Parts: sequence; structure tokens; C-alpha cells
Amino acid sequence: MPPAELDADTLRRFLMEQPEATATRVLAVLVSLAIFASVLHLVRRGRLREEYSPIWLGVAVAITVLSLWFSALRWLTQLIGAWTPSSTLFFFGELFLLAICLHYAVRLSQLTNQVKNLAQELAILRSDLARTASARGPEPKPSAPARSQL
Repeated sequence: MPPAELDADTLRRFLMEQPEATATRVLAVLVSLAIFASVLHLVRRGRLREEYSPIWLGVAVAITVLSLWFSALRWLTQLIGAWTPSSTLFFFGELFLLAICLHYAVRLSQLTNQVKNLAQELAILRSDLARTASARGPEPKPSAPARSQL
């Protein structure tokens, strides 16, 4: 087909009809299994809290499903109007990372407020302790134990 007859719709159909590579499919399944094993290992070691594990296990399941059921990825690509399945994966990957960044920004804001409140409470407690100590007078120094007591 000469380049003059190649319009956008024909090119898109051509790209969508390309067979999926077996090596890519195997690699995607291996990556999903590695994510799954890593999440379980990190949770078991206490380095990843249980509240975050469903997110990452969901990612592993989604990668597995899309790599084994490639027609679902093609359907999703056509649904959003993308040209290739890889651009669909890239788009949803960016959305996922954006959601993760937003979540961590909210969490960081909460922790910043919590640290500020704790620092203020600590300053008040230290002030109260100093005021109480000065009202009582100087504390007697403990005497050194006699040698016979050692």
C-alpha cells in the first residue's frame, strides 16, 4: 500500500491487529509474579504495612490478567481511543503513579501536622516541668554510696 493511501484509521487498525509477542507476555507474567512475591516478602518482614498491600497485589493481578488475556487490553485500548495497547498501559501507569503521588502528598501533610502538634505539646510539657521544678526549689543531689555499700 503506497503511503498516500495510508490514513489514520487504516494505520490504527494495522497497529491493533498486530499479534502480541510471546516474549512480552512471558515477561509480563514474570514481572507480576515478582511484584506479588516482593509484596508478600515486604509485608512479612514488616517493611510494608498491610494497608498498602492490596494496592500492590492488585497491580500484580492486573498485570497478570492483561498479559494472559490480551484481547481485554485491546478492547480497553479501543474503548479509550488509543492507538496501541502499549500506549494504553503507559496511560494507566501514569494515572496510577499520579494517584500514588497524591496519596503520599496527603499522608505527608497529615504527618507534618502531627509532628507540629507533638512538638508544641512537648514544648508546653517542658515549660510546665520547668515551672514546677522552679516552684519546688532546688532538688537535693543524691549522695554517693559509701564504699562499704558497694
